[in-house]
Amino acid sequence: MASIFAKIIAREIPAHIVAEDENYLAFLDINPLAQGHTLVIPKKEVDYIFDLEDDTLAGLHVFAKKVAKGIESVVECERIGVTVIGLEVPHAHVHLIPINGVNDMNFAQPKLSLTSEEMAALADKISNAIG
Repeated sequence: MASIFAKIIAREIPAHIVAEDENYLAFLDINPLAQGHTLVIPKKEVDYIFDLEDDTLAGLHVFAKKVAKGIESVVECERIGVTVIGLEVPHAHVHLIPINGVNDMNFAQPKLSLTSEEMAALADKISNAIG
């Protein structure tokens, strides 16, 4: 069965996409820890990040770097934190989270509640910053 991320790639369900190329996709997390919290995924569906082919894993991180620079230029923060948990969706992905301290990456924190309009506007700003 296809994961929710595979359905986003296939455009079967909507997402606030900030960047895409032939191999990778980046979109805003619907339950963000911070404004700009973005998920970056390979389009090839592989559950565990360390089961990705070496070229795909390397490409994922290079693509994530480009996305992180775009987020950083739009969202006021000290850094973009990177985390891989990999338990919630069976499709390899990295979280890019604007942070000002280590506690900003605590997934036990309450999530932000942004409207679809706010998410769309933020996605557009990040996408434009990425180019």
